[in-house]
This record gives sequence, C-alpha cells and structure tokens, in this order.
Amino acid sequence: MNTSSIFSLQGKKIAFSGATGVLGTAMALHLAKEGAEVLILGRTPNKVSNLVSEINSHGGKAWGYFVDVTDEDSLQKVAQVIESQHGRIDVLINSAGGNMPGAVIRPDQNFLDLETDSLRKVMDLNYLGTVLPIRALLPLMLKNGKGNILNISSMAATRPMTRVMGYASAKAAIDNLTKWLSVELAQKHGPEFRVNAIAPGFFLTEQNRTLLTEADGSLTQRGNQIITHTPMNRFGKPEDLLGALQWLCSDASAFVTGTIVAVDGGFSAYSGV
Repeated sequence: MNTSSIFSLQGKKIAFSGATGVLGTAMALHLAKEGAEVLILGRTPNKVSNLVSEINSHGGKAWGYFVDVTDEDSLQKVAQVIESQHGRIDVLINSAGGNMPGAVIRPDQNFLDLETDSLRKVMDLNYLGTVLPIRALLPLMLKNGKGNILNISSMAATRPMTRVMGYASAKAAIDNLTKWLSVELAQKHGPEFRVNAIAPGFFLTEQNRTLLTEADGSLTQRGNQIITHTPMNRFGKPEDLLGALQWLCSDASAFVTGTIVAVDGGFSAYSGV
C-alpha cells in the first residue's frame, strides 16, 4: 500500500467546532491544505468568517456555520443546512471548550469559593458542547455507513491539577465519552465508525498565556512547574498537533478507536523523579 495515500485527507468533509482559537486555527488551516473540505462551526460570526476567508484565500475549501454547540435547536438547523449543501460528513472534530474564572479555585481561595453557575457553564461548554454536536451530526455519517469523530481532551483529564477543577472534570468526562462512544458506535453501526481524542499538553494559547508567562515573556511559577515536569523542556507549538491530527483523521488509523493520544512532550509519562 502507498503510505502517502493512507494518510490522505483529499476530499474528506470535516466538520470542526471550536476551530477559531489558536490551536484550532492551525489545525483547520492544515486540514484544508491537505485537501479536506472544512466546515467551520462557531458562535462568533466574524471569527468564523475570518477563518473561512483565510482558508479560501490560500486555495483551500471552507464553509462557515454560525451555531452554539450547547443549543440543540441551533445544531439541528445547522445539521439540516450542512446535509443540504454537502450530503454527508466524514469527520467531526469537537474542539469547542474553555474555562471560566468562577470554576477555578485560586491559591487564595478554597473549594467553598466554587461558583456553581460557572461550574455548570464549563461542564455545558466542554461536555455537552461535544455530546450535542455528535448527536446532531452523527446522522450525516450514518447515512454514509462510516464516520470518524475526534474529541479534544487535556492533560488535566487524567492528571488533575490545582486550580482548574471544573475544566479538569469536564475533560475527564470527554475521555470517558470517547471510550464509551467508540464501543457503542462500533458495536451498533460497524467497524467503519471510530471515536478518538487528542490530549494536548501545555501550549501557549489566549486562555492560558497570562497563567504561564509574565508580561516580559518569562515563566510564572506555574509555568516553571509545568516546564520542569515536561521532559522535552518546552511548551507545545500549534504545529506539534498536526501529525496526530492527520493520522487520526485519515485512513491510516482505521483500526484505532477509543484511544486518547497524548501530545504533551512527555508530561504524562514523567513522575517528577
């Protein structure tokens, strides 16, 4: 078998939520460059439009859809539009997520300071924001007899970290969902259905830049703790995700399902000793 062909994304229709962030943008641009047709789902119209324009201006193929991934009615309407325009999707990437200050326990706080409403919103965005798009768009895979779902997890899912309680709990739920759904779909719909996740290590994004680096670019205490627990001794760069992304979206990973792939510079392997 030609090894280049099994990694090919040419002509694959890939729906992608949460693609307008730092990591998502790099991933979406790569998918389009590799020949995929990228369907960008997001709730901020100008961000979605800008990313679609950037992809198309580089010769790629992209479409934008404005949708709240926690709103079932909104998702159902978008699913109908996508079906009428594209007929099917081959891959669904669930990257929508994030954190909120009220679901974080700062060093000067304790567990009793947790804000229930913020915790609920973080769980909704990260967990339901993955479950509901799958539910809305799975029929566009079922009609094709095959489908590939890729969720975005986190190191916080399996190595609970101080402060980020709500986010870590939500990502732990994503890991469980990924494994559960991989079994469910394979057993009930056949071996052409796969569900996996990428668990990034520490990347400098808008969400965590101020947490990990000072204004002058030097590391904060937390940033230093992370680097000293990362054997490769650096933060990830967006392009570090692209190899795993390509593999999991392509037929090269046809026998891979229920797997959480760490892209973390060795963070999860290191005990600190």
